[in-house]
Amino acid sequence: MNVPEVEVRAVPGDAFLLDVREPEEWQAGHAPAAAHIPLMQLPQRLDEVPTDVPVYVICRSGHRSAHATAWLNRNGRDATNVEGGMQAWAAAGREMTAENGGEPYVA
Repeated sequence: MNVPEVEVRAVPGDAFLLDVREPEEWQAGHAPAAAHIPLMQLPQRLDEVPTDVPVYVICRSGHRSAHATAWLNRNGRDATNVEGGMQAWAAAGREMTAENGGEPYVA
């Protein structure tokens, strides 16, 4: 699959970041400003994804988000996959938060 990708350090701080992981993964740890739409819900929730700004798509390792990126681009969005996903995000020391108030981690 050939989709546009960007390294985690190159994702702008004010980017529209779309996390497509499952709810339990999201709750364990995510980027504070990210929007959350699990991959399987994306077709039904497409209207929640903006058309007027670039969309950076992230999952755990980059595989699911690559599929979401390709689909979003076919459906009128300007989407880019975040290479390495939340594993790379955490390794790069980018800010994370957890829903339970505990220490965030990549599930």
